[in-house]
Amino acid sequence: MAKPVINWYSFVLYADNPAFFAKYWFGEYPWDNPEPYLKRSPLSHVGNVTTPTMLLTGESDFRTPIPESEQFYTALKLRKVDAAMVRIPGASHGIASKPSNLIGKVAAVLYWFEKYKE
Repeated sequence: MAKPVINWYSFVLYADNPAFFAKYWFGEYPWDNPEPYLKRSPLSHVGNVTTPTMLLTGESDFRTPIPESEQFYTALKLRKVDAAMVRIPGASHGIASKPSNLIGKVAAVLYWFEKYKE
């Protein structure tokens, strides 16, 4: 998962444009109606995940801040699902915008697929 939104409730209150996300994507604030936020949040469904999962996030991403990925990664680890978290230093939401970041992203993805090929 690259640049994931893991918890919509926290995302709309923490990301770079909370008024927009709440108004246009949900129509109301999470405290007024938390159900749509929770229903769409991968974190709410982590109990069903069995597939090894890699998360890629830029450390300077203000659209999908790194705590989003950290929540899911921690939940996967608590459930004993094989997981990796790739933190791309200095990267924003466009994690592959610098050649070195692109190479790092591609290397991580290739490693992950090589690890699980059968």
